[in-house]
Amino acid sequence: MAEDFPLTATHWGTYRAEVRNNRVTALHGFEQDPDPNEIGRGILDALDAPTRITAPMVRESWLRDGPGTRGDRRGQEAFVEIDWDQAARLVGDEVARVRDRFGPAAIYAGSYGWASAGRFHHAQSQMKRFLNLAGGFTRSLYTYSFAAAEAMIPHVLGSYRDFLNTTTGWRSIAEAGELVVAFGGIPIKNGQIESGGVGAHAQRAGLREALAAGVQFVNISPLRGDTEPELKADWLAARPNTDVAIMLGLAHTLYVENLHDAAFMDRYCTGFAQFLPYLTGQTDGIAKSADWAAGIADLPADTIRALARRMARKRTIISASWSLTRAHHGEQPFWMAITLAAMLGQIGRPGGGVAFGLSAENSIGADYQVMQGAAFPTSVNPIDSYIPVARVTDMLENPGGAFQFDGHDLTYPDIRLVWWAGGNPFHHHQDLNRLARAWARPETVIVNDWCWTAAARRADIVLPTTTHLERNDIAFSTRDSYVIAMQKAVDAPPGALNDHEIFRRIAAHMGFEAEFTGGMNEDEWLRWIYDSTRQTAGASGLELPEWSELSDKGWFRIPPPAQATVMMKPFRDDPVANPLKTPSGKIEVFSQRVADFGYDDCPGHPVWREPYEWLGNAGAQDLHLMSNQPSKKLHSQLDQGAVSRSGKIMGREPLMLHPDDAAARGISDGDPVRLFNARGACLGVARISDAIRPGVVRLSTGAWWDPDEAGMCRHGNPNALTRDIGTSALGQGPTAHTCLIEVEKLDGPLPEITVFDRPQIRARAG
Repeated sequence: MAEDFPLTATHWGTYRAEVRNNRVTALHGFEQDPDPNEIGRGILDALDAPTRITAPMVRESWLRDGPGTRGDRRGQEAFVEIDWDQAARLVGDEVARVRDRFGPAAIYAGSYGWASAGRFHHAQSQMKRFLNLAGGFTRSLYTYSFAAAEAMIPHVLGSYRDFLNTTTGWRSIAEAGELVVAFGGIPIKNGQIESGGVGAHAQRAGLREALAAGVQFVNISPLRGDTEPELKADWLAARPNTDVAIMLGLAHTLYVENLHDAAFMDRYCTGFAQFLPYLTGQTDGIAKSADWAAGIADLPADTIRALARRMARKRTIISASWSLTRAHHGEQPFWMAITLAAMLGQIGRPGGGVAFGLSAENSIGADYQVMQGAAFPTSVNPIDSYIPVARVTDMLENPGGAFQFDGHDLTYPDIRLVWWAGGNPFHHHQDLNRLARAWARPETVIVNDWCWTAAARRADIVLPTTTHLERNDIAFSTRDSYVIAMQKAVDAPPGALNDHEIFRRIAAHMGFEAEFTGGMNEDEWLRWIYDSTRQTAGASGLELPEWSELSDKGWFRIPPPAQATVMMKPFRDDPVANPLKTPSGKIEVFSQRVADFGYDDCPGHPVWREPYEWLGNAGAQDLHLMSNQPSKKLHSQLDQGAVSRSGKIMGREPLMLHPDDAAARGISDGDPVRLFNARGACLGVARISDAIRPGVVRLSTGAWWDPDEAGMCRHGNPNALTRDIGTSALGQGPTAHTCLIEVEKLDGPLPEITVFDRPQIRARAG
C-alpha cells in the first residue's frame, strides 16, 4: 500500500516515496491530494546524476592562493575535493577574516531561493542563525516574486502580507461572485506550488466550482493560456505592460458614466480627490479615457467601456497577477487595481473586491485557516545592513554607492564574501552576463547545494547538502491546511550533510557550537518546533494532535474555516473599529507619505508611466519577451530531471511565437532560433501558435544558464536578455517582463549543452 511509504513534502506537493535498496524508485501523490502534479518526480533520476555533489569542493586557484584569487575564473576552473574537517576550517577562518578586517556588513548572505519546505532543515534559516551568531551580515529584503508590491501596498492598505494571506477565495467567489477580471490571467501551472509546501492542490477544483456556479472570466494577457480552456474566458490580448492604462480607462468610464460607488470612496478611502484630476486630465491635459487606454493597450475602446459597465453590473473580483509587479513601474498595477476595485465599491464583500494573484500559488484562492507556526529561530542580526533583493549586481558593482529605496537614502556595502545556501541567483536575477561580471568581484563565494547549479559552479567553496528525501523534518505553511511529518526515505551520499550539521561543524570550529545548536539535536528541534506551533495554534482555537500521534499517522489536516474567506471584511463591516494600518486608517488612493518621497518614477497616486522598453517604442523587428513561470519545474529546480527535460525540444526550451511573426522571419515550427538584444542572447526552439498576441514571444524561465565564450546561453535562459534595473526608486523590484528582443532562425548546428555535466574535479587535497 502506498500509504505505508515514507511521506515527504516539497514546495510542489507531498509524496509517498517508494524505496528499494536505499533508492527511491517512485514518488506517489499524497492520498489526500486530489490533483497531484508531476514536478516532484523530477528528482528521481537526479539524485545520482552527474549534477549531484558528493563531497566538499574548493576552486583550485582559491585553494592554492587564497581569497581574492582570480574571481574572473569562477565557473571555468576545476575544483579540488576536500574533507569536511578542512571545509569547516576554511569556511570558519574566512568568515572570521572578513568580519574582523572589513566588518560583518562585508558578508552578503541574501541566499534567496526555495530550498526546503521543512521548518527545520531550511537552508536560509540555518545560515542566518549561524551568521547572526558569528557577528551579523548584510541581508536582502523582499522577494523576486512581487518586491514592488511588498514595498508599495503597505502605503496603500497598511500591509501586504496580511491581505495576501487572506485573499478572497474560490469558495466565496462561487457562493457570491459573478465575474473574475484577471489581469495577467489565472495560470494553474503557478498554482502547483506553495512557498511553505503543499498538502493538497486546490486551484483546479476551486476554478471548476466557480465555473459551475456560473461565474464568468475575463483574461487580460498577451497569452490565451493564462486561463484554462474550460473557463471559456473572454481573452483581451493587450500589449504587455499596459495593464495600468487599461485599469485607468475602466476607472474613467466608471466615473464619467456615474457607475462608481461614491459612498464607498467617501467612507473607506482617502485621496480620491487628489487622484481624480489626473484621471480626468485636469492635471496634464490628457483624460485617461477608454479611447486613450485603447491606443496604449491596442484594444478596442468599446471593449474597455463595455467591460467597465459589465464590472459595475456584476459582483466582480479583480485579480492582479504577481507577474505585473515584475515590470518597469511594477508598483502601479496593484495600486491601480485596488483603486479600481474601490471605485466599484465591492472590497470586503463576498466574491468581490481585489485579489493579489489568484492561482499565483496554491494558497491564493484556496480555503484554509491561517496558522502561525514556529520555525527554526534565526536569532537577531546585530547589524542593520540590507539591500532590496533584486539589487545584487548593483551592490557588487558599486560598493559605497548611494541608492534610494522606499523613502530611504542608503549606501551599498563593500561586499567581500557572498554566501548562498539553498538558492540560485543565476536563475532569479536579470542580465546574467552582467551578474557574472559582478560576481567576480567578491574575494570569496560560498554555496551550499546538492547539485551543480550555475551558482555552485561559480563558487570558491561548495558545501554539498542533503535533499528532502534524505532527512526528517516537519512541513506546514501559514497558507496550507496540512501538517506533514516528513520521513527520511534514503541515506544521502556519504559526503553530503544537512545544512544544520554543516553549520554546526563550522560553528564548532569558530567556538559557538553550543549557541548555534541550542543544546538540541534534530529530533529535539523538530519536537520543539511542533510543540511551539501546537501551543500557538491552541491559543487561536486550532487543536493539533500530540507529536506522537502526528508522527504515527504522518499528517494532519487543519479544518477549513466555517465561513468563506473575504479579504478586508472586518474593515468593510466597521472601518472605525477595524482601521487599516495606513496613516489615515483607510485605503489610500493618494498617499501623502509616498508623495513626500519625491520620486519622479512613483508619485503619490497610481499613474501610467511608459516603460523603458515596450511595443509602443519598439523597432520594426522588435518583439516583447514574456518570461513566465515554467509548467514542469519550480523556477529552475530539477531542471536536470526527466520531468523538466520532457518539456524541452532538442534539449532546449520552447519559444512560443505567433504565426505572423514566424512567417515574417522565415521560421517554421520546430526550428532552432536565436533570441538576442544588446544585453545578450540565448537559443530556443520555435513553437508556433495563435494563442499568443502578435509581437509577443514567450520563453519560460528555469533553464540552467549555460553560456558560451560570448555569453550566449546555449540552453534557453531568458535572463540572458532581461534588463537589470529597479521597478522604481520606491520598490527597486525586478523588471524581467519589460524586455524587447529580436528572433532569428539559427544557422548551423546546435551547440552542445554542457550545464548538466559535472565540472572538472581534481583528486582530494592532502
